[in-house]
Amino acid sequence: MKKVVIVHCWGGDPDYCWYPKTKQELEEKGFEVSVPEMPETDFPKQSLWLTKLKDVTGKTDGSLFLIGHSLGCITILRFLEQLKDNEKIDGAVLVAGFTDDLGFPEVKNFFTAPVNFEKIKNKARYFVAINSDNDPYVDLKYAEEFKQKLGAKVIIKHNMGHFSGPIDNEESCTHLPDVAESVLGMI
Repeated sequence: MKKVVIVHCWGGDPDYCWYPKTKQELEEKGFEVSVPEMPETDFPKQSLWLTKLKDVTGKTDGSLFLIGHSLGCITILRFLEQLKDNEKIDGAVLVAGFTDDLGFPEVKNFFTAPVNFEKIKNKARYFVAINSDNDPYVDLKYAEEFKQKLGAKVIIKHNMGHFSGPIDNEESCTHLPDVAESVLGMI
């Protein structure tokens, strides 16, 4: 069975914004989907988030898709950096992803070393980056970076903000069909 893990955003939880609907859409297509509650979500620590993701994913034998939102994206990239040479996943969907701390000291611990794109790009068969043209935090330059350095397919949505909700003072984004469609397109 194909497995999907959704890594929520900083301050998020498994029932936040578009995660439940995406989980439902993929389960209806026969996927086993989990949305783990990441530890200390308000004061995230890379080491704890990576440990949690490793525990939830189990064996990375290729039948795994990872979906990240915001800080969940760098968690996925750091996870992929640490995989052994013979370990790979099917694909990753990066929603509002970024590769530096965006000026937030609370997440600096995720960016103590540069992202190793050379290692990451061989750890997944497919990458998709979904960004919004009016995200108040994440510039579109990150989508271009994912395209250039990972060969990611880029989807730019119009006026979708950070694809978030009350945590980011936005109206809740409760449905983002591009995420499930992206996973299905990787099969």
